[in-house]
Amino acid sequence: MTFRVIIPVAIEVTRGSIGLLCVSGPSKRVATRPKADTEQGETMKALKRRAGDQRRVLIVDDHPMICQGLHDLLENESGFTPCGQVMTYGDALAFLSTDLPDVMMVDLSLEDGSGLDLIKQARSLYPALIILVYSMHDETLYAPRALKAGANGYVEKQSDAKHLIEALQHVSAGKLHVSEDMTEKLLQQKLDTGAPADAVVVDQLTDRELQVFEMLGHGQTTREIADKLNISMKTADRHCENIKLKLQLANRTQLLHHAVHWLLQQS
Repeated sequence: MTFRVIIPVAIEVTRGSIGLLCVSGPSKRVATRPKADTEQGETMKALKRRAGDQRRVLIVDDHPMICQGLHDLLENESGFTPCGQVMTYGDALAFLSTDLPDVMMVDLSLEDGSGLDLIKQARSLYPALIILVYSMHDETLYAPRALKAGANGYVEKQSDAKHLIEALQHVSAGKLHVSEDMTEKLLQQKLDTGAPADAVVVDQLTDRELQVFEMLGHGQTTREIADKLNISMKTADRHCENIKLKLQLANRTQLLHHAVHWLLQQS
């Protein structure tokens, strides 16, 4: 009678598969049972973990679907890896204080504050932090303000994934990044001071006044603005009065009409 003995002599475990090495007489074979996570995405993750030059990216955006989309994009992009997702100004500062990333991607509109204020605060506390703005707001209006606040680059959310990755690569290499159109406009502003009157006046508004002005254009009341910005009604009213003086408007009705008209021009 002949007995056939199978002796497991080694178990090989990898992220992609579990292999059992068996001996049957003089021959050997490997029986492999594939797992569901052996697809290309998992392979990329494993390669990224073995690489030592990954830029850790914190995502700051108050839209969960945007956060998840950016996370998935970075997970499958060599050179970058997501290290966290937060939705508020306060949570972003708390994250930075405990687990400083290489790059912070930030929207300008957050649940509890302004992205511009977050950029200023983060730049003051962490001078080496790379900051890339990723926002729906008009680049021609907000990119100069974001760069002045301390950002390294600006990308509109309408941009495709390829453009976003290029922006991340540029700012990570120590360069400033804006779109080609924005670069041309910034250069033109250096050469030509003849800008439209409305643009010149709006440029005189502070970052907070511009934020209030835009919210007025969206039809928000002073109370809603105060609640959104975590400021008092008195402070919100003072911002409105300052805007009226700078735009040379006679009353609140003119201010509201001007804000709506300006917002329509931007879109």
